[in-house]
Amino acid sequence: MPSALYDGQVMHQRFGDVPYRFKYRVLGLKIDIDRFEEEVRPLRWLSLNRFNLIQVNTADFGARNGQAWREWINELLKQYAIDTPPNRVELVCIPRLLGMAFNPLAVWYAFDADDRLIAIIGEVSNTFGQRHHYVLANQGQPLDEQAHTIQSCAEKRFHVSPFIGMNSHYEFRFAAPGEHYRLGIKQFEDGTPRLLATQSGKQQPLKDSVLLKAFLRFPFHALKVLGLIHWWALKIWLRGGKFHRTPEHLNDIQHSHSEMTLCSK
Repeated sequence: MPSALYDGQVMHQRFGDVPYRFKYRVLGLKIDIDRFEEEVRPLRWLSLNRFNLIQVNTADFGARNGQAWREWINELLKQYAIDTPPNRVELVCIPRLLGMAFNPLAVWYAFDADDRLIAIIGEVSNTFGQRHHYVLANQGQPLDEQAHTIQSCAEKRFHVSPFIGMNSHYEFRFAAPGEHYRLGIKQFEDGTPRLLATQSGKQQPLKDSVLLKAFLRFPFHALKVLGLIHWWALKIWLRGGKFHRTPEHLNDIQHSHSEMTLCSK
């Protein structure tokens, strides 16, 4: 399927000492990384590496050092036993609006020549400018030949929220992007449920009329996301939530990656 917009919603729910729950609308974008440059060329309100109402910068994702997305993902997946480059790769992310964006989580989906999902990469960013890739590759075997929901697990290797410690693990629920987009994350701290986050969206075509309407609904999306993150962090702190500093061994690491594994449904 070609690149497309997702008009969607994100939900965060925290459990434990300082519980909360909130939702916000989100504009997502599904990018076929090999076709996107050609797809956006005739569009007026969406561009690649150029300022626009809605834009995508290649430096916002992947290696973020000038290396092409395709080259980067092929090299990364080789480290996880996928020696044959994926036939198709899709990135689901939040685009820049008026030059501004913040992506707490962007996800890469890699498919083989038979259109089977063979790898998923969760790209997590924090507000300190660091990023981490959680890689689900299953030794090069298809993740789910029936293309149903895929459940994976990962130990926490990256400092994100200062109010959840590093002794944590995640349970992810993924599905290949299609007419609808669905993603779920549960985080456990010391074996206790601490956070539930979901993202969902309905696909819309990349057309100028659709893009303009989408922009008018989300003109200051990045500021809203960052504002909510810091607002709830302040509320947690005021209510006595335990503050966790970035571990010393992670202070100077700008990028890292680790493995996700399939887990039972």
